[in-house]
Amino acid sequence: MARAIILLLDSFGIGGAPDAEKYGDTGADTLGHIAEYCAAGLGDRDGLRKGKLSLPNMTSLGLVQAARLATGLTPVGMNDTVKPIGLYGCASEVSLGKDTPSGHWEIAGVPVSFQWGYFPKGISAFPPALLETIFEEADLPGSLANCHASGTEVIEKFGEEHIRTGRPIFYTSADSVFQIAAHEEHFGLERLYELCAIVRKLLDPLNIGRVIARPFVGETAATFERTGNRRDYSVLPPAPTLLDRACKAGRMVLAVGKISDIYAHQGISEMRKANGNEALFNATLAALDDADDGDIVFTNFVDFDMLYGHRRDVPGYAAALEAFDRRLPEIARKLKRNDLVIITADHGCDPTWRGNDHTRERVPILCFGSAVSAGSTGVRSTFADMGESIAAHLGLPPGPHGKSFL
Repeated sequence: MARAIILLLDSFGIGGAPDAEKYGDTGADTLGHIAEYCAAGLGDRDGLRKGKLSLPNMTSLGLVQAARLATGLTPVGMNDTVKPIGLYGCASEVSLGKDTPSGHWEIAGVPVSFQWGYFPKGISAFPPALLETIFEEADLPGSLANCHASGTEVIEKFGEEHIRTGRPIFYTSADSVFQIAAHEEHFGLERLYELCAIVRKLLDPLNIGRVIARPFVGETAATFERTGNRRDYSVLPPAPTLLDRACKAGRMVLAVGKISDIYAHQGISEMRKANGNEALFNATLAALDDADDGDIVFTNFVDFDMLYGHRRDVPGYAAALEAFDRRLPEIARKLKRNDLVIITADHGCDPTWRGNDHTRERVPILCFGSAVSAGSTGVRSTFADMGESIAAHLGLPPGPHGKSFL
């Protein structure tokens, strides 16, 4: 049995989603386009990285073969002659959204079969009646922005006015989300969390997936910086997930990063926060020291999506992938007999694509540890196959969606 470790590279799609056209994403390919840009010198940045995309450890696990399963193409400049030592494949999403909760919940065996609510683009994204109710219940003088916006840009534009007026910054995106930016000191971190909890309850009838607290510090537009105290207020998954099944069986689920928020803190034994991929990797190693037989360690590496995918930063995304790849042997050295590691993603966010939204893509399945043998899982029809494989590995009851590939 031993343990299961899920390393989720937030937004690391590998192209080829069969229904990409419905989402306006035909041809989107996060890995493929990053590799193509790097091979052409468009992924270079002085002092950061240079040359072809180099991911030797994930390549040894079958990343190139997984990408070829997904798209029929070999990522430009990547080595396709390496014989994989891991179990590799790719998976299509059946959930109706290309958002964070949908991808995570489906991985844990609960696809999202309903449509999320969204806020329209326009002068004001939020209904006036909703805003007035928020102001009244939270005792606010009003709000700023109230539009679709990039998080860093909206803070730069409205941050100084926010400090002067005490009005929080409300904004949204193409996701089913209501985001609230506020200064940790001038507005107060706990006050921001309390405001998000109020808004979460008011949005339940609208079926909005998440309310996100986006705290920042600094005193001027030039010095504002978001902190690691982000908190997501998600709706509950519509059915028990793999994590719930594990907890019910007496296992520990150690959630690193924003995992606990995404599952609305349900099916979580311990929440371990960290800011940035490097700190998240360190927290994962510490969790492995504490995890016992039958436990799950589940980490979301958010920087790929938040810092590089949405900001359409190819060199930054490439450098982050290479940094993660270099550290993978540290995970391998922590493994016990019969441990299972799965590297995957929840959706795509192609940094070469138009706009700044997620992209509908297949995701990689890269497995290693003594619990698996080298080979291919093929193309899986749902992310839920990963959750069912973990359930089978840990001897947990099967769920109604997905099939184990172990």
